[in-house]
Amino acid sequence: MSLSDVLYDEYNVIKGRKINPEEGSYTSYLFGKGLDKILKKIGEEATEVIIAAKGDNKEEVVGEICDLLFHVEVMMAEKGLDWNDVQGEIEKRRAKEKMNVEKEAKRKAENRTDETVIN
Repeated sequence: MSLSDVLYDEYNVIKGRKINPEEGSYTSYLFGKGLDKILKKIGEEATEVIIAAKGDNKEEVVGEICDLLFHVEVMMAEKGLDWNDVQGEIEKRRAKEKMNVEKEAKRKAENRTDETVIN
């Protein structure tokens, strides 16, 4: 299964919990508590990723990244966003970066700079 398949599947489970809350579900609990609780959890998980990354335990870092992504997905569902929104933005940014790299290569190939030198 590809990463995108895994993320889409997990997101769909999360979205399902928002639409049909289940008793005892942590995801349903988060939706019930609202956006502030979800955002607080994202902050906590981001901090835990940073702390784990300072150490040498790869499994711990991966686990914390998964926790962070899960809570980001909960926030996405709460805000009506999905992975297609994220993918679209990444594609726009990559296209812009590619365009900038091509412009710079063209400037270098033409042996010019955009800087003005005043003596």
